[in-house]
This record gives sequence, C-alpha cells and structure tokens, in this order.
Amino acid sequence: MTEDEKVPEGDATDPAAGAAGGGGDGAAGGTDGAAGGSDSAEPAVPSPHPGDHGTHGDPGYLGQKSPYLRRLKLIEGQVRGVHRMVEEDTYCIDVLTQISAVTKALESVALGLVDDHIHHCVHDAADSGDTEELDRKMDEIMGAVKRLMK
Repeated sequence: MTEDEKVPEGDATDPAAGAAGGGGDGAAGGTDGAAGGSDSAEPAVPSPHPGDHGTHGDPGYLGQKSPYLRRLKLIEGQVRGVHRMVEEDTYCIDVLTQISAVTKALESVALGLVDDHIHHCVHDAADSGDTEELDRKMDEIMGAVKRLMK
C-alpha cells in the first residue's frame, strides 16, 4: 500500500473542511482528549507494558510516522477551526459539517493504523510461529476495531 493510500488527504483538502481551519495553526501533539473522544463509560485501558510491542519490535506505522504526524497536525488545525466557529457563533449546521469532516479524517488515520498493524504486527506474529503471540495480536486488533465501530 502506498503512503497516500494509508493516510488519505481527502478531508483536509475538502473546501468545507478548509473553512474550519484545516491548515494546522498550532503545534502538533496535544494530549488533551485527542485519542479519547468516546462517550462510553469504558475507561481507556492502558497497556500492561507501555511501549510493549510483543516480541516483534517497532510499531507497524514506524515507516509512515511522518505522514501520520503531518495528517494529525492538519486535523488539529481543523479542530481549532471548529472551536473558533463556536466562539464566533457560527451557524450550528456549519459547525456540525466541520465536526463530520474531522471525524472522517480521524477515521481515515485509524484505518491506516489498522492496516499497518495487520500488515506488520499481526503478519510478523504469524511468521514467528508463536501461536500465543499471534492470538494476542489478533485479540488486540479485534478490540481496536470494536472500539472504532462504536
């Protein structure tokens, strides 16, 4: 899969998305709710071993880290634009349109990460012949997909 296929640019270049400030107007990397966003009562479950990638080394997205970070910076700019729209009392339907664009952009990044995890982490676990590791990786990806589909 090419870099463009994994981290599509569609939502950031959408004229409607641009109205929300889609061109990063701030620093990347904010942790205040960036990964959460779920209204469910389930707390985020931290990894029992932070940074543990099993027996297979680096995360699957490592080769695509730069495009992911660039894309997340664009999404951060879109979120800042939505914030600005609310501050400026923008018509509610226009704000909702921008929220939809941000949601789709985050889903796009998530799908790229799922793809990377399957093609790197799960594939490596299968190649290792360690069935317990493979089962663990399969359970991880299924848990992640279930969270994404909520």
